[in-house]
Amino acid sequence: MLSDVIEIARAWLAEDPDPDTRAELEALLDSDDREALADRFAGLLQFGTAGLRGELGAGPNRMNRAVVIRAAAGLAEYLKSVYVTDTAAPAATRNAVVIGFDARHKSDVFARDTAAVMEAAGLHALVLPRPLPTPVLAYAIRHLGCVAGVMVTASHNPPRDNGYKVYLGDGSQIVPPADAEIAARIAAVRSLADVPLAEDGWETLSEAVIDSYLDRAVSVVEAAGPRDVRIVHTAMHGVGTTVMLGAFDRAGFADVRPVPEQADPDPDFPTVAFPNPEEPGAMDLAFRTALAEDADLVIANDPDADRCAVAVPDPAAAGGWRMLRGDEVGALLGAEVARRGTDGVLATTIVSSSLLGAIARDNGIAYTETLTGFKWLARVPNLAFAYEEALGYCVDPAGVCDKDGVTAALMLAELAAGAKRDGRTLPALLDGIATRYGLYATDQYSVRVDRLDLIADAMRRLRTEPPHTLGGLAVAGVDDLLNPPAADLPATDGLRYTLAGDGADLLAGRVVVRPSGTEPKLKAYLEVVVDPKRIATIGVAAARAAADAALAALKRDLATTLGI
Repeated sequence: MLSDVIEIARAWLAEDPDPDTRAELEALLDSDDREALADRFAGLLQFGTAGLRGELGAGPNRMNRAVVIRAAAGLAEYLKSVYVTDTAAPAATRNAVVIGFDARHKSDVFARDTAAVMEAAGLHALVLPRPLPTPVLAYAIRHLGCVAGVMVTASHNPPRDNGYKVYLGDGSQIVPPADAEIAARIAAVRSLADVPLAEDGWETLSEAVIDSYLDRAVSVVEAAGPRDVRIVHTAMHGVGTTVMLGAFDRAGFADVRPVPEQADPDPDFPTVAFPNPEEPGAMDLAFRTALAEDADLVIANDPDADRCAVAVPDPAAAGGWRMLRGDEVGALLGAEVARRGTDGVLATTIVSSSLLGAIARDNGIAYTETLTGFKWLARVPNLAFAYEEALGYCVDPAGVCDKDGVTAALMLAELAAGAKRDGRTLPALLDGIATRYGLYATDQYSVRVDRLDLIADAMRRLRTEPPHTLGGLAVAGVDDLLNPPAADLPATDGLRYTLAGDGADLLAGRVVVRPSGTEPKLKAYLEVVVDPKRIATIGVAAARAAADAALAALKRDLATTLGI
């Protein structure tokens, strides 16, 4: 490879349309840095169910204009093979593809290139008017009657990354076999010279599409609901501020204080090491602002505002504030949807807490579990509410068939305002949920590796030498998710252990082990359950202490059991 890489790189350079990546390649060629070139030409950045995502830079193994143009060309060919396109029809009635973009480096350029490819291919490109949250793009697909949507974003990845997320006309992300069929058409593009680019013809949408999204978003809160709550909001240097503040204003939440250092889009994310609310230190500025403003609630969006994080005052926590776990927020929202009543389905993923199932059963509501990711959750028939533990919530699937950090934030703000009116807090609401349904305590344990074969070896050992106990609890059952027990659950590389109770405080437990789909990590998702009858005897605080001790024991045991 090293001997051929110079020739391959020169061929790529000859058709690279971006002066920035051309300059990068020229510098590497001039310095004869064959290892750096080999890394950039190690293969084509893989297109899958998450679309494309990777580091910005030159070559086929990076995110750049040449890769995006190829991806757009493959997507256009796929859409034309699936949907009949009448290129003689007026532009307003031709099959349309709506394109959104965030404020990361090159996002607007990648969006414009995609529009140029779609127009030249006989599709009609509709481009959102400015950098906007992913939920606005997901909403616009169905609102405008498009056959597909593209969102240029890397969500909460590091600043050096960008990505390319594809939705089909139902407003949800692609899943197999569409991803493989699009990837095959991308691979068939041999040269950029084979991809025609329109110089114009695409339509830049007006602010009306944002107004329409906001009108729909505020419908998730009750018109006469409580609004007296002081909120600190951070967009984490992303694109959420204007849309989120607009939503709060329309819904009647007047006391919202943005974190000034993080309110404006900045692709370098200067105040955080990693622009993800779950990462250590990412919420420090928000907590300091909340203390200074005497806030009741902190709400954070990730950079493309499809996720929502919530924090509450807690004098015992570092910084005086505590982040709620994604499973806790999912329980609050799920219980609220159940309270309002629905004939739809509540759904979560196989690695999220099973508490949502208990809420659904107690309220006579249908419930289901899917593989991880909203590409699966959004496809649940008759969906009423869905969430995943990684801070993703869908409270209005008829409006946005994907996770939406804006509508979730509105419903959470209303819950917090109602609790404040009643002299309570969100943690008190969680205590009430535990008293009624049981305490479902969750945690994670993960191991980052330098070599992916270590993960494969660990999964192989777990299958050939299964543990009989974990954290001192007997393993009562094992599901190998390569052969899933539910007929409607696609196969995936994972193991689910059902744990017996301890005969005292713990009713049951569960551990799911799976390789991460986005990082070189082996992840374990832990849950222990305390029965509500036991809580009635020992109290919620004692139940939480018992659950925390059990989770800590599980993590200690997994460190040995996983063997890496």
